[in-house]
Amino acid sequence: MDVRTSYAAQIYEKARSAAAPTPQSGNLESGIADIAQSFADTLAKGEQTAKSAMTGGADPHALVEALANSQLAVETVSTVRDKVVEAYQEILRMPV
Repeated sequence: MDVRTSYAAQIYEKARSAAAPTPQSGNLESGIADIAQSFADTLAKGEQTAKSAMTGGADPHALVEALANSQLAVETVSTVRDKVVEAYQEILRMPV
């Protein structure tokens, strides 16, 4: 495996900028739409990387990273879905 300090620095910079908080202004609908688009982009990027790895165009490290990101995105969406369903059920149980 080829490990270079410049490559590690580039990966660190990407992770650092991805974790930085960004102020957002807008309404709930645009926020949900942005989240859904981000989820779809993550899955599409993972699929594209997997296809590239099958044809020899991507290294195994990129494939593992893309698959881990896709798995994290799917787990996050399923957890949020479970919490929304749980909250909805709580609302239905409230006395009127």
